[in-house]
This record gives sequence, structure tokens and C-alpha cells, in this order.
Amino acid sequence: MTQYPDNLKLTASAPCRIDAGGTLDIPLFYYTLRHLKPCTFNIALDMRTYVTLQPYSAEQVKISSKGFNDACFSAKHLPFDHPLGLMFAIVCYYRISGLHIHIESSSPPRSALGGSSTAAVALIAALSHVLNEPLSYDQMAMLAYQIESNVARVSCGIQDQLAAIFGGVNAWHFGGTPAEQTFRQEILCEKNDYATLEQHLLIAYCGVPHESKDINGQWVEQFLKGNTRKEWAQIVYQTQKFINALIHKDWPTAISAIRSEVDIRMQMTPDVFDKAGTSLLQAAIDNQCAARFTGAGGGGCIWAIGDKNQIDTLRDIWLTVLDQYPDAALLQNKIADCGVIIEGDNQ
Repeated sequence: MTQYPDNLKLTASAPCRIDAGGTLDIPLFYYTLRHLKPCTFNIALDMRTYVTLQPYSAEQVKISSKGFNDACFSAKHLPFDHPLGLMFAIVCYYRISGLHIHIESSSPPRSALGGSSTAAVALIAALSHVLNEPLSYDQMAMLAYQIESNVARVSCGIQDQLAAIFGGVNAWHFGGTPAEQTFRQEILCEKNDYATLEQHLLIAYCGVPHESKDINGQWVEQFLKGNTRKEWAQIVYQTQKFINALIHKDWPTAISAIRSEVDIRMQMTPDVFDKAGTSLLQAAIDNQCAARFTGAGGGGCIWAIGDKNQIDTLRDIWLTVLDQYPDAALLQNKIADCGVIIEGDNQ
């Protein structure tokens, strides 16, 4: 086992994301729906998660992260069933000890913006750098995804890791045969168009942490039973429709597609929006915009898309709604122009 260098402090960071078409990045879905060419959409946000490594007691691993009690264990007995088990599993993969990991996120805790996956990506980037074991972006995505999906012991997708690694505005197309690459990136917006897209977006935190496993688990269970195949075929179609509309800056079609995708999911799981989210959703509809939960919903964040003038009006309405809920707030919607990066390497 490698001892962390006693004179090195290093920070890596990665962005969180908003999304549409989620769950289609789970292998169960994209293999069995491969004839429909499933894809997901996400925008990486310049709300970054920072993972800082520094020396610590020999043969020990300590993790400090806001919202969790500090956790310190022997490197030989790191618990994967701990609330920070994903981070411990990544440390175990790299066979390194004697380090203190600080995790600091710019996004609210458990906000359904892909925070755990983002932290995992940043930690993998940092440890790969320390140990001089470079990974391609594709390799990093698969490593982060495989460790997280197995530690979580639930069906997980890979789009959160992809947003964290690549940044930007992307569609992710998933191969449906063993001969195909697992995912293919389609860049939907170049950096010089980010400012324009940002004018058509709003993002809000509802003040209530999400519980994505509950809703995502319902979708998986329904799909396994064969009860919702038609609905998921429609979700594939609406996601493709939205992506094409975004490419052409066809805002009315983009709004229509998101509304339809959300309607289908609400039919399958009516509790996908909490009370605050329901109010934000209705306000968006009333103002000719569309709104969607992030991740698997059930609390966390909501994002809206619409014509610039309608978004400007909706912003004030959303602020009024959010004032009614503790900790709720509008979030900045700046698009991250890069994904995972090494922020500092101080000897």
C-alpha cells in the first residue's frame, strides 16, 4: 500500500449538472431499448465540487465533508457501507493511505445535481495524478461509474460522471450491443453560445434534500415488470426531440418536449415533485415555459427553459415561491466550460 506523500497538498474539482432523459443511461434500459437509440441530455454547471488531498497519520484515511461527520478509519478496513463509502471504495482501489480528504461542494447538499458522482470523479482525478496512473476521460467515467453502482447496490446510470468529466452541454448516446462503445458524446452547444443558452434557463433549489433511490427504484421496478415499456419509448422520443430543438434554438419545441417528458414521468410516479417543486412547475407552465426536476426528483432542484422574456418574468415569480421555503433559493446557471481539472499541486 502506498503512503500519501508527506509534502503534497492537491485539489481537483468537477462540475455538477442539470439533466433530462435520465434513467436511460442505466444498462437495463439502453440495452433493451436499443432499437429506439436512447440518449440523455445534461448541462454541466459551474458549481464545482472540490476534493483536496493532504497528508495524514500513517495507515489512516480521514474524510471531511459538509453535511457528514468526519470519518477516519484504518486503510486496511475502510467501510463501503458508510455514508462516505463511495469515497472510501475509491481510496481502496488506489491502495493508498495516510491521507486526509476534504470535500467541499458549491451546490446544496443532496440537491439531485449529481454531487456524489462529481466528488467521485474529482477524487479519482486527484489520486490518479498523485500516483501517476493517468486515465483517459472514458476510462475515468467507467471507473467512477462501476465503483459507484456497486457500492450503492442499486441501478445507477453514468451520465452524472460524464457531465463531471467532460463539462459543457451534451447529449449522451448509449450503445446497445457489446460491439459498440458504451457511450458517445454529442456536443450540443459551443462555448461562444453558452451565454445565449443561459438566458433561457432558470435553476432553483427547493430547500428539501432529495431521495432519488425511492423514485428511481420505482421506475426500474415498473420497467422490469413490463408495465411501462410504452412510456419509456415515449421518453426516448421526447428526449431526442428536445435535443434536436436545442441544437436549432427552437424554444417552443424544446419547451413542448420537456413538458411531455415530465408528464409521462409524473404519470408513472406522481410524487416526483415535492410541494415546492409542484408550485415552481405550475408557475413555469403558466408562463409558457417548461420545468423539470433534476436527477430522479423527489426534492432537490428544478430547472426551467423558455423564451428569454418568459424566463425573465418567471425568475421573479420563482423568487416569490422560494421565499416560502427555508433554505430554498435560485442557483446560478453558469455553464461549466470544462469538466474535471486539477486545481492545485503544492509541494
